[in-house]
Amino acid sequence: MTTKRFALTPGEPAGIGPDLCLLLARDSHPHVLIAIASAELLRSRAAELGLDITLLEVAPGNWPNQPAPANSLYVWNTPLGAPAISGQLTPANADYVLATLTRAGEGCLDGSFAGMITAPVHKGVINEAGISFSGHTEFLAELTGTEQVVMMLATRGLRVALVTTHLPLKDVPAAITTERLQRVTRILHADLVEKFGITRPRILVCGLNPHAGEGGHLGREEIEIIEPTLEALRRDGLDLIGPLPADTLFTPKYLEHCDAVLAMYHDQGLPVLKYKGFGAAVNVTLGLPIVRTSVDHGTALDLAGTGRIDTGSLRVALETAYEMSGS
Repeated sequence: MTTKRFALTPGEPAGIGPDLCLLLARDSHPHVLIAIASAELLRSRAAELGLDITLLEVAPGNWPNQPAPANSLYVWNTPLGAPAISGQLTPANADYVLATLTRAGEGCLDGSFAGMITAPVHKGVINEAGISFSGHTEFLAELTGTEQVVMMLATRGLRVALVTTHLPLKDVPAAITTERLQRVTRILHADLVEKFGITRPRILVCGLNPHAGEGGHLGREEIEIIEPTLEALRRDGLDLIGPLPADTLFTPKYLEHCDAVLAMYHDQGLPVLKYKGFGAAVNVTLGLPIVRTSVDHGTALDLAGTGRIDTGSLRVALETAYEMSGS
């Protein structure tokens, strides 16, 4: 196996992201992990957690080629805007958070990193700093010049991708257009082939309305948009089943014979995914020219600095990034 380099961003400095990176550093890893973070923050949090982790500072021009030993962590030092206190948000560190993401994304684009793994950010405090920010997915799409990306969460035995992401429920029907549905489905299909090595992926597609519209009696989006779009994509060779009622799609009868589910909106598919695999799931951004995975949880400000956290989701994010990069 060829050793590769991956960027690790700790996200919100007042949250559990720095803790996760430090706890992960207790173990040895098959690839080079470089935390793009404030060395000062990591030293302070390690002391707070009672961890003896050696920080090995690196920078462009002297990238390491071998994984760090157990109980050590490579760090590309990125200065904080203000001191970070566990559990206490400050807008003064919004620029710091975005700087870590920018360094990681640009490093993936220039070949320094084979992929990036992200810990959770706090969208609210970044917006309070006067910076319009709706999430990692949208930020990385803009950074990489990608017109359309797809959010997918995965756990063992289930992958769920979304046609729409962070929209109010009242805005979802208007956003389910033929163009959007085609683009999202093609991206999902292509990345299942190219990044997950599935030769002919089978995708189950949810209807938008209860009972997938009940033949038009509970909504006409299935008849007027979803069904014709899926039929056109099938003619191009995509293996698509649906639209199916979401309340029966997520059962073994269907899931045993598919590679991914395409849900129409955030809370249609993700509650099932998180019920099945919370703490052992990964958030994947499809459609980017880079590999990006993330944890499936938030900043957990109340747990920062306590040590009472589980690294399971971050470990799955690492494993998935390795898989997607061909490692």
